[in-house]
Amino acid sequence: QVQLVESGGGLVQAGGSLRLSCAASGSIFSVGAMGWYRQAPGKQRELVATMTSGGSTNYADSVKGRFTISGDNAKKVVYLQMNILKPEDTALYYCNAALKDYTLRYRGYWGQGTQVTVSS
Repeated sequence: QVQLVESGGGLVQAGGSLRLSCAASGSIFSVGAMGWYRQAPGKQRELVATMTSGGSTNYADSVKGRFTISGDNAKKVVYLQMNILKPEDTALYYCNAALKDYTLRYRGYWGQGTQVTVSS
């Protein structure tokens, strides 16, 4: 019933920008947090940025000053504005949400991923 759908990925040159979007839909009681992870070939999936329902944000050191997470947990949407993109940002980006459905169980959900490729 619950799904997360990402959009906004693509191919850009180094120094360019992209804005990723993620929308959660389905039977959702409340959202605790939403965020973004990424996974590059041969590497572990890593946290990029998160935003809690209280508005607190957290960023990986590698993206601080370049990426900005925003959104509205009440509206079940989250964005990732990515500026000054670097080739090392190339990865499959996944939306993640910690939420409760109407069983009041707290679960983590993942989107299908959107590819970001940054060329030199």
